[in-house]
Order: sequence, then structure tokens, then C-alpha cells
Amino acid sequence: MTVATTNVLLLLCALALSIPGQSAAELKRLDDQALGAVAGQGGIYLSGDVSINELGGPVENSYFGRCDDETRKCGARFAYRLKENGGWMVLDDIRGNFAFEGLTLRVRTIDSGFGGDGVLFRADVLELGLPNTVRFNDVRFKIAASSTARPTDPGFQQTDIFSVGMRGEVVMEGNLLVFPVGKP
Repeated sequence: MTVATTNVLLLLCALALSIPGQSAAELKRLDDQALGAVAGQGGIYLSGDVSINELGGPVENSYFGRCDDETRKCGARFAYRLKENGGWMVLDDIRGNFAFEGLTLRVRTIDSGFGGDGVLFRADVLELGLPNTVRFNDVRFKIAASSTARPTDPGFQQTDIFSVGMRGEVVMEGNLLVFPVGKP
């Protein structure tokens, strides 16, 4: 470190120590009534880089294998049923990488709007604030109909409806509201 750099650091430290007020404020305990009067803004701000099954999943059998083995399937699978005794819709062979910055997560109270339904609803919902830009790198998946949730279940039959491949950037704006149903 040079003499000039050392002098600047010492000057900054002396300046910070000489500032009166908040830097030396005492912390004090708040009772329930005082804490109830405090208003703030809650939420979570997330950024991430997510990779899904770049090399394949842990299951290797006659159906599943590594992604570089063209004779096998690889990737994650998400299955959901539309009716209690109906077939399964699946997102299959999910793999790739996506990155985002600025996804927010918070609880929001709905007590107005929604064509007058908000007044009747009067409850909290989960609000996902969509990130401005999401970058996709070789993201692939298939949308399919299946007779079972898992390919390893007896009687498995699947019809692939279409395949999706994404590379590049997508601008996402707005919020996604998740409304709770039922009684926890």
C-alpha cells in the first residue's frame, strides 16, 4: 500500500468516527404496541442461475440414461392430473440452463379490485414479481399426455404433443398471484 492510499484510509476512518448521530445510537427493545406501529415492506428479491439435468438424472435403466446417450431419455419430469381419474399431462425431458435477476416474492393482501371480487375475497395471496429478463441456454422440454405419472409405472404409455427449445432472452413483466384454496 502506498503512503497516499494509507493516508486516505486513515482520513476516511477518522471521518466516519467523528460523524455524530445514528452511528452511535443505542438499540432499545420495543414492546408489542410499539412494534405494531412500525410499518415496513417485506419480501424477497431473488437472482439465480439454474441448471436442470445437464448430464441426465440419477436413474439409469432401459428408459432413462445419460443425456449424451441417444437411445435413452434424460431430463426432469413434471406430471399433473387434470381430473381425479383422468390421464396425466406432463412436462417431460426438462433440461437446460436459465438465469434471472430480480424475481420478487412477497405476500399481498387483496381487498379491492378484481371487478369487485377483491372486496369479497379479503385475504392474502403470494405475489411473484416477474424478473425483467430471463436468459435461456439450451432449455428443452416436451409437453405430453401420459397414462401414468412415471414412465416406470405399469401400463405406461405416452404421446408427445410437441417439443420446445429455447435459447436467448425473454422479457417478463408483471406479477403472478397465487391464490390459496382450502383450509390448511
